[in-house]
Amino acid sequence: MREKLAAAHAGPHTESRVSVRLKSNGLWKCIKRDKYLYLMLIPIVTYYLLFKYAPMFGEIIAFKDYRFAEGIWGSDWVGLKHFRKLFGSPDFFNILKNTLLLNVYNVVFGFPVPIILALLLNELRIEWYKRLVQNLLYVPHFISWVVLGGIIIALLSPSSGAVNMALHNVFGIEPVYFLASQFWWPIVFVLSGIWHSAGWNTILYMAAITGIDPQLYEAARIDGAGRIRQIWHITLPGIRSTIAILLILRMGYMMDIGFEQIFILQNSAVSEVADVISTYVYRMGLQNVQYSYTTALGLFQSMIGLILIVSMNRLVKLLGEKGLW
Repeated sequence: MREKLAAAHAGPHTESRVSVRLKSNGLWKCIKRDKYLYLMLIPIVTYYLLFKYAPMFGEIIAFKDYRFAEGIWGSDWVGLKHFRKLFGSPDFFNILKNTLLLNVYNVVFGFPVPIILALLLNELRIEWYKRLVQNLLYVPHFISWVVLGGIIIALLSPSSGAVNMALHNVFGIEPVYFLASQFWWPIVFVLSGIWHSAGWNTILYMAAITGIDPQLYEAARIDGAGRIRQIWHITLPGIRSTIAILLILRMGYMMDIGFEQIFILQNSAVSEVADVISTYVYRMGLQNVQYSYTTALGLFQSMIGLILIVSMNRLVKLLGEKGLW
């Protein structure tokens, strides 16, 4: 208090220095008080420093003609050569289009599914049945895409797959080559992605729903609101901030669709719609040893992802929700 009174008489510059010192003292008091909690953060901070921030040093490869024998510093600077080559490549716009389209399909059709599942699970009143359904929904998340891909390929096989056999026996439809059709392949991709991750993503929404005050539901029931109205006017507004934050984070992955699922399910017949940035980087970077070229592509990919996540965060805040910052 004496420091604040002295700062008020001394002028604005002294007051700002005192306020900074007070904030610094308060910060050190918090660190000293919660020192064990901060110690628990050290492994996480170390992980991000080593595996997320330290590799950023390698981005300078995008501006060099990198040769493994000469190393990063020994390789020649070439400026924007690899970016010009990238934007002039006929394959670039095709893989960019495929990456964005598949991610848009995932957002439009896949993003709402965990929300719907969480709302349905919240309405179940038989506890053992609710736990059983939850466990069955979570299981695919823990199975490798190699295994899941094998299951999907076996199910959709035109000769012995259960799906084609059912279509033929029930509806008399001739076998459909789902994984060799440019029309059916994106549908299989989106549905298999939902099967793999939708159940696991319901955990966050279920946690958000449990944080809603139960008295709101009691008041709604007294006023005569049915379950649909309770979901619309209480549950959905209660998890709206969680939906907004997860949507912002999802936008950060619009340029990164992953590798395992695409690589397992794609084939040469559908490369026109299934070749994306991750598979292109694998083919050009690892198989053709064009490290600088694919690093330039990765840097472009990261910059677009950053722009998307910042823009989405701004949009969410304009809509009245709290963003990530």
